[in-house]
Amino acid sequence: MTTNRPAQNHLDRRTLLAAGITGAAAATMTLPSPAEAAGATLNHFQHGVASGDPLPDRVVIWTRVTPTADATAGSGKGEEVLVRWEISPTADFKRITGKGSQQTGPDRDHTVKLDVTGLAPESWYFYRFTYNGQTSRVGRTRTAPAADATPDNVRFGVVSCSNLQAGWFASYRHLAERDDLHAIIHLGDYLYEYGPGEYGYGMGNDDVRPHEPAHEMHTLADYRIRHAQYKRDVDLSDAHARLPWIVTWDDHESANDAWMLGAENNEPGEFDWIDRKTSSNQAYDEWMPLRVDTGPDDEGATVETDDHLHDRIYRRLRFGTLLELSMLDLRSYRSEQASRLELAKVDDPDRTITGDEQLAWLKDGLLTDAQWKIVGNPVMIAPVTFGALPKSLIAPVNDVAGLLPDNGIAYNLDQWDGYTADRTELFEHIRNNAVTDTVFVTGDIHSAWACDLPYDSAVYPLGKTAGVEFVATSVTSNNLKDVLGAPRRTVSVTVENIIKTANRHVRHLNFDDHGFSILDVTRNRAQMDWWTIGERRDSNTTATWSTSYATATGSNRIHRVTEPLS
Repeated sequence: MTTNRPAQNHLDRRTLLAAGITGAAAATMTLPSPAEAAGATLNHFQHGVASGDPLPDRVVIWTRVTPTADATAGSGKGEEVLVRWEISPTADFKRITGKGSQQTGPDRDHTVKLDVTGLAPESWYFYRFTYNGQTSRVGRTRTAPAADATPDNVRFGVVSCSNLQAGWFASYRHLAERDDLHAIIHLGDYLYEYGPGEYGYGMGNDDVRPHEPAHEMHTLADYRIRHAQYKRDVDLSDAHARLPWIVTWDDHESANDAWMLGAENNEPGEFDWIDRKTSSNQAYDEWMPLRVDTGPDDEGATVETDDHLHDRIYRRLRFGTLLELSMLDLRSYRSEQASRLELAKVDDPDRTITGDEQLAWLKDGLLTDAQWKIVGNPVMIAPVTFGALPKSLIAPVNDVAGLLPDNGIAYNLDQWDGYTADRTELFEHIRNNAVTDTVFVTGDIHSAWACDLPYDSAVYPLGKTAGVEFVATSVTSNNLKDVLGAPRRTVSVTVENIIKTANRHVRHLNFDDHGFSILDVTRNRAQMDWWTIGERRDSNTTATWSTSYATATGSNRIHRVTEPLS
């Protein structure tokens, strides 16, 4: 089975994209897979190229080599090989900025990942790999501005929750076709662990494209095979080749509702969680273009480790004096989620979503001298509750009634609402240090939200706010409309209005649409545009601007914008 979408537009679009990247058009062709390659030349670069984590003087570049027909992803087969790489400021590679080679083999699933250093800040580069006389397609990447630079703007594509079984990745195609982006932020659920028929298109679990392997991921081989399948998707491959990515994981990269010592979707007694989580982390490190376990000085020096269970992926990326981006990991250190029968637990100060070390790191990062503090946040931080009372009344009521959570009854205990002590500590840190221009950019919840972050949501819009939150919808994963099987803008509108009435700081909510977002940051404001796609089953579906919200410098609140970014 192939994950390439129908081929009627494949060559024209790929050739067009390649023309903007390089004149080496041969690098854009899709060659036969090993299973199809009898009598043909084996394509050594079947999984594309990628780059990520741009710093002013370096960027991570990635590929995967298939040295022999049996050395497929997750097979553990194939010998150690040497793969060469080049990077150039020009698409024709007439001037080489850097080159070298890296050895890879079955111990890292024949993936190649390296940190290319010595680059100029705020510059476009082109890179490629060669092995056994073949050259990969060419990737394009960009470094960050120098730490003291003052860029006019930085613009990101923002995506989350991309389930291959639930539809085609048209959002990636639309991002790859844009010419105004500096990088793509993926906020988690890059892939899904479920097997065919378990979580696909709508609640009928109808798979648009069934997962490989044909069962839920549990082992290292399983996770490697699934990563390889996603990387063969044409639209995803184009988006990786076009721009650097800045990624973090949520739960489905390992298993649903993961926490430090387990997950909802991990069968007790059948699969050891530590082994499973170590395997998922290792495959993620091998297959994704990010730095793992960077040092505390955040200067990008990669620390090699075989202890993948303790891979550290929370990290900061600075874009001049304009903004600093803090990417969080909200799965590896969190306490177990509270159940609906344990509502008092949500306020327990001994429970955590970040872990003590990461929370201290985040608080320290918000004191940066960069103007905008952007937080890549895998799950929602805005309170979304029902029955909230003003904080001044909580203690007296609890003296009588006992168990009322500080912010009311939470809509979703898997997000920050289930760990309010961490959120309170973070917001108090923002208030006590008069931090402004903090923007949480979030994924996970398969819907679009624009929210203020009040210190006391029950009295909003009175009182001050800690910042704002923009939540990107899913690329393909089921939303409320899909779960209910209802027509668009019918039942969901009622639910949206109920939530917004009970949570007045929720300024925008869309439970119906899939797509992507664009975040643009300037000295004067940070703005998020939401773009929606049409039918997920249509690989050629169009994208339409939906709405925009922005926050002005120093305001800590959002307002609606009537036009998308130009």
